[in-house]
Amino acid sequence: MTANQKSSAQLIYLILAALFIASLVTSNLIFQKFFYWEPFGLYRFEISVGILPYPITFLITDILSEIYGKKKANQVVIAGIFASFFSMLIILVSDVAPAIQSSPIKDDVFSNVFGLSPLAVLASMMAYLAAQFIDIRIFHFWKKKTNGKHLWLRNNFSTFSSQFIDTFTVLFLLCSFKVLPWEIFGGLLISGFLFKIIIAALDTPLLYGIVYLFRKKFNLKIGEEITD
Repeated sequence: MTANQKSSAQLIYLILAALFIASLVTSNLIFQKFFYWEPFGLYRFEISVGILPYPITFLITDILSEIYGKKKANQVVIAGIFASFFSMLIILVSDVAPAIQSSPIKDDVFSNVFGLSPLAVLASMMAYLAAQFIDIRIFHFWKKKTNGKHLWLRNNFSTFSSQFIDTFTVLFLLCSFKVLPWEIFGGLLISGFLFKIIIAALDTPLLYGIVYLFRKKFNLKIGEEITD
């Protein structure tokens, strides 16, 4: 690989890492709003808006795992953990700081919107740790088993497993922390997991396209990764 290709690969890696961290932090900040989606009237999904950017994180870790390798993917996951806890610290300080009389956002409004975010971050991070590392591990297990072939297999197998663990764990903890009532646990679990499965299936062609462009740009063979 030429010096220009290495520089380009590093820049793309940083952009993907930034998108990953932004998606993760955003999902923790907006989780308290819930909406429904009823495609073609077949099923009514009742899910948090926090789930919308979350599949992006799994797509990015699959791209990183395929192109940059397990070590680089794990580094981004760890960076996401630090970014989430840092955002939690900022929220805690901001919540304690008293609003002035002329502030357009009063203390009670700010607390209602962001006050539960630290608990959400804690629950999300515990689920996130388990899910992301399992996703990367399963992805590379199937990559080794298939000698770098059948990208769709490792993409979907790793995502299905990790997304169920993530959805179950985060909802269990949020209900345990009394952020959400137990009565809606089952419905949110089914809706959240099914939604993530659909997104994972839909993003498979996108993953193939991105991986194809990477291989073409950096002259990579099937199964080959960019090394330092």
